[in-house]
Amino acid sequence: MPDKPVKIPGPDHPITITPQGGRVIVTAGGKVIADSRRALTLQEASYPAVQYIPREDVDMQQLSRTSHASYCPYKGDAAYYSIPAAGPRAENGVWTYETPYAAVSAIAGFLAFYPDRVDSIDVTR
Repeated sequence: MPDKPVKIPGPDHPITITPQGGRVIVTAGGKVIADSRRALTLQEASYPAVQYIPREDVDMQQLSRTSHASYCPYKGDAAYYSIPAAGPRAENGVWTYETPYAAVSAIAGFLAFYPDRVDSIDVTR
């Protein structure tokens, strides 16, 4: 198997991670799955900003680890969770970089949610 490429964020592909500064509430299947005032906003190149929520602020009892995995050359290997209460659309609806690359190490121990696989991701300041 070939080695996975590792890329460093820079002017051609910037990544910034900043404290969200407010509250982030994620609901799925009619239940609050996450509620945090410690979320981080990751802005990568021209992609939409993503809220990363500390694992301690996520109801991990509502998640089910899956075998799905993906790789980002800027962040590393991602692991996934489904949200059973939200049904099939929430399969692999949550991802985490458990050992992210140094450039994005701030997101270690945080989870992110696909907006189209949950009921809502409400962000307030």
